[in-house]
Amino acid sequence: MQTIYAMHQSGSDQLEKEEKFLFESIESIQDLYLIVMSALVEIRKKEEDFLEKAAKKHLATEKDLKPNKKFISNRILMALEENNSLAIALEKRKINNWNQNDDLILILLENIKKSALYLNYLADKTNSFEHDKKFILDLFTELIAANEKLYDYLEDYKLTWVDDIPLVNTMIVKQIKQMEEGVANTFDVLPLYKDVEDKDFARDLFRRTLLNEEELAKEYIDRTPNWDPERISEVDTIMLKMAICEFLRFPSIPVKVTINEYLEIAKEYATPKSSIFINGVLDNLIKDFQKTNKINKTGRGLM
Repeated sequence: MQTIYAMHQSGSDQLEKEEKFLFESIESIQDLYLIVMSALVEIRKKEEDFLEKAAKKHLATEKDLKPNKKFISNRILMALEENNSLAIALEKRKINNWNQNDDLILILLENIKKSALYLNYLADKTNSFEHDKKFILDLFTELIAANEKLYDYLEDYKLTWVDDIPLVNTMIVKQIKQMEEGVANTFDVLPLYKDVEDKDFARDLFRRTLLNEEELAKEYIDRTPNWDPERISEVDTIMLKMAICEFLRFPSIPVKVTINEYLEIAKEYATPKSSIFINGVLDNLIKDFQKTNKINKTGRGLM
């Protein structure tokens, strides 16, 4: 949707060039995911370095010599640091952001160590995998994902990540929740695409919408009598064309899935009334398409 909108705004008609940009933007989500995930590893490393240096001070205190190592021994953090899948992905995609920006990691670590969450965790004598997992989940959602400096850094690094950060954070939380003690490969780096069809869908939806915009527009233009066509936002029209394209040209996608997806997108990116407008238009279209047998979905439960 955003790529099509950008093409309209710039007046570009270079399909291949814009498609390349689309896939570069999608590919970069993997880098964002790895950068955020590796921050957890680097934070643990920085604290371990701090404790080692403190113990070697000339006038080291009892606390310096016998520090509380519960944080650096956290089972989730250790599993991530020792994970081959993560290490290989970081090396393959040349992700070394924190080597060049360790000051941000130190800021995150400082905020963590000042927090009640961290202090309570160290004071708690509970020693279990689930206890460690809960702490990391709370740590990530409350102190890392919500950190404005980290958000600003990621936004400045790549502007297209603004909309991807919440998605990536959600997936990381989901993965941490699924980690199990004593299970080989308890964590695996998420693939960018579920399968080849996943990538094909992105390309096909982009192409089929762009190449058939006039035809797709004709499907809804007479079904908006209460709406002045010139006052319908361009984002709304793009979403309608994409949804109609899915109705008519993607037989394996259930109608309800298409409608729900575009209602969610409308709530996030369009005007307050957009979701009501789009829901009304799509609902009427589906009724008409079904009456005229214009829509053809294959498989069970697709209507």
